[in-house]
Amino acid sequence: MIFRRALQRELASVAGATFTVLFSILVTWTLITILGRAAGGKVDSGDVLALIGLAVLNYQPTILILTSFISVLVVITRSYRDSEMVVWFASGQSLVRWIAPVLTFGLPIVAIVAALSFYVMPWAELKRNEFAQRFEKREDLQRVAPGQFRESASANRVFFVESTGGRTNTVVQNVFVNTVEKGVTTTVVAKEGVIEPDGKGSQYLVLKNGRRYAGTPGRADFQSMEFERYRMRVANQVPVMGDIRVGGMSTPVLLAMPKNQYRDAEIQYRITWPIMCLVLMLLAIPLGFVNPRAGASANMILALLIFFTYLNLSKAAEAAVKQGKLALGAGWWPLHLLVLLAALGLFAWRTNVNHRLHPMVLLNAFKRRRLLQSAAGKAVAK
Repeated sequence: MIFRRALQRELASVAGATFTVLFSILVTWTLITILGRAAGGKVDSGDVLALIGLAVLNYQPTILILTSFISVLVVITRSYRDSEMVVWFASGQSLVRWIAPVLTFGLPIVAIVAALSFYVMPWAELKRNEFAQRFEKREDLQRVAPGQFRESASANRVFFVESTGGRTNTVVQNVFVNTVEKGVTTTVVAKEGVIEPDGKGSQYLVLKNGRRYAGTPGRADFQSMEFERYRMRVANQVPVMGDIRVGGMSTPVLLAMPKNQYRDAEIQYRITWPIMCLVLMLLAIPLGFVNPRAGASANMILALLIFFTYLNLSKAAEAAVKQGKLALGAGWWPLHLLVLLAALGLFAWRTNVNHRLHPMVLLNAFKRRRLLQSAAGKAVAK
């Protein structure tokens, strides 16, 4: 009982520190990425905070799985390094006895990962798609970032505005618009422009005090005209939320869908996270062995390689299901079973008292070495 309480406290302490570090790295990386996209005009600057929160929610299962895996590994490695495992084995206890306290610590994390995978991540993906679709369906001028050239949604027009103004950003200053239509290039420059709706779903840009050039590149018959007021349509659609991808569907809705490879791949993706969390924690118990005289860095490097290999192989299995190369029934379990068998094999290896790397074998070898050194010292003294 004392052992379990001490182990739970140590696991919780290591997990808290590990999660804090990983979460800080994730938030920083996400912040830099989304701010870069906002600066490039790929997302709305007003949606930055919401997009950061949704991205963090999407990465939470990965962070929690890595946290639980590293925490168990670090605690067991420390026990080996401080020779606590030698005392543990010398008292007749087995490495298998570590499974129960580790699961007591890890099962709540598995439950949280499952809740995130089946409920929170689909909701976050749905909201992220809504933000992306709403931005894509915005009017062309409202998508333009001041000081940057931006292509219109129809891909036949390029906008540039020096600055925006007005309470709703509907007034733009120093406007450049280049349009290519039926082989004719039209370029319009103006000091000011105002976005005006027509009440029927279309948007018009009304330019003031500018000049218009029209003609075919390579020819000298360009037309030039000056104007005080020039009206051009820049959008003919209203923001409407479009289709919902399978990643944004709730789990009950996804299960009710007709069977297809996209549905099966998404189901496999969602059930992979909690299974991976549980299997990696079990694998960390025998993987935590380290020679007390050696460093623990090799174990950590090996653990990270195992984690990322496991993650990439699960992605490959999901891609195979999505491409129709594997069925869901044959795609979701072989990899997890292979890792679980590897964990069982390591358990059998570490619990073999006759193995040369078992702690009891190392302890006996150390005692024999001390006895030989003592005997050799006495012989030299005589």
